Amino acid sequence: MDLALIGTGYVGLVTGACFAEVGHRVICVDNDAAKVKLLQSGGLPIYEPGLEELVRKNTAVGRLAFTHSTAEGVEKSDVIFIAVPTPPLPDGSVDLSYIERVARDIAGAMTGYKVVVDKSTVPVKTGEKVAETIKRYCKSRVDFDVVSNPEFLREGFAVGDLMKPDRVVIGVRSRRPVAAMTQIYAPFNAPIVVTDIASAELIKHASNSFLALKISYINAVSVLCEAAGANVQEVAAGMGLDERIGRRFLNAGIGFGGSCFPKDLSAFIKIAEQIGYDFRLLKEVQRVNAEQMERFVKKISDTLWVLKNKTIGVFGLAFKQNTDDVRMSPAIELCQRLQKEGTILRVHDPKAMEKARAVLTGVTYVEDMNAVAEGCDALVIATEWDEFKKLDLERAHKSLSHPILFDGRNLFDRAEMERLGWVYKSVGR
Repeated sequence: MDLALIGTGYVGLVTGACFAEVGHRVICVDNDAAKVKLLQSGGLPIYEPGLEELVRKNTAVGRLAFTHSTAEGVEKSDVIFIAVPTPPLPDGSVDLSYIERVARDIAGAMTGYKVVVDKSTVPVKTGEKVAETIKRYCKSRVDFDVVSNPEFLREGFAVGDLMKPDRVVIGVRSRRPVAAMTQIYAPFNAPIVVTDIASAELIKHASNSFLALKISYINAVSVLCEAAGANVQEVAAGMGLDERIGRRFLNAGIGFGGSCFPKDLSAFIKIAEQIGYDFRLLKEVQRVNAEQMERFVKKISDTLWVLKNKTIGVFGLAFKQNTDDVRMSPAIELCQRLQKEGTILRVHDPKAMEKARAVLTGVTYVEDMNAVAEGCDALVIATEWDEFKKLDLERAHKSLSHPILFDGRNLFDRAEMERLGWVYKSVGR
């Protein structure tokens, strides 16, 4: 099929590349001319495992193209996916101005029947507003359908998530666009759930909020484990064997972050408020998440006593492993909190240092992770990169003024670290 993806962020670019990989003809649209030029030349604006290969391969064979013209994307496509940002507003609600602008642009370019798909994460009832906007600004008065098709991609694992999805959710007002949407997703061999638009929109926010709840739950349990002398990893393993619960998203740490969970959680709370429900449970999830960071900073402060003029090496700047995304990163927040206490920071991340420079200043960026410890008083692991498990512990031990490691992601075995002579502080163990 002929498809357009408007927006070339994580969702739009990954979705477009994967659609092309299974045989669809895809044109990706972005109003950032510099980004389009970069993509046309074979470059990528983001790091995502496996994505560069897909983009280059499908661009070379002509199944994937890039343009800054929405009109061109609309003209050449039967189905148009909206994948533009929906950033949070100060009150926790969602800024839908990008969605509205794109809906108007699509309407102005339509000359025949089109299926317009909301791929961006949007509040319930957005589909209705998109349909109203297109109807209002479409001068040619042609038929169209608006569909909700929420994404469930994890940054760092997005290509695999799209190529082998758990499910595909399609929200519609009529049966007319179902055949086209089914044809698009047929190559992925996933269960297809067809609902009304409002239900599809709620599925996305309800899913992300539940996963955030799961993380905050195990972080709350980690506090009990520390107080009782238990091991949160063993508790999580025992819980996870119950198939009703599952092991995923039960990793204690310094809290969740990124561009999705905090935003979607706040938006869901606001959505509930607007329709008359006080979602106190999700407010508690936010509180637990904030307190987890406070506890970890206190753990560092209690151990080092005075933080001012101490030099600390920090491993990790991205909000999670396998990405260069530093938006709302707990690792960046941790660094900034330590800076406020007067610490001197030496930092390293396998992929995110370039983007971190824009939001984290006054630190020393170290290219070699095994050189981070030089001249430091302690080390901190803030992101769960597998590379950090290969840290040269013997070299780090010799480089530090005293061998202290604060492991915010529980990457190392506590007993082994203590056997090697480390003062080792982790989470919930």
